[in-house]
Amino acid sequence: MKNRKMLMVARKVQSEEEDSLDVQFWLDQPVAARISEVTRLRQEYYSWLLGEFPKRMEKIVSRKKICAWGICLTVSQFFLE
Repeated sequence: MKNRKMLMVARKVQSEEEDSLDVQFWLDQPVAARISEVTRLRQEYYSWLLGEFPKRMEKIVSRKKICAWGICLTVSQFFLE
């Protein structure tokens, strides 16, 4: 068996605790990093869905306000050209 230079560490957490840790992680990130990640996720999703990222979004079809863990977001659904 190899001698390890670092100990392997694992911590068991409840899913509710994991969710709050995820939210806290993103709240601790700078705004530019959060926007960059949302943009990356949108590009990845639409590239998967359509085969390529659309050149532009035509218009907002609907908006919904979602609140969780004391954070409220407005989610928009877009109609693609």
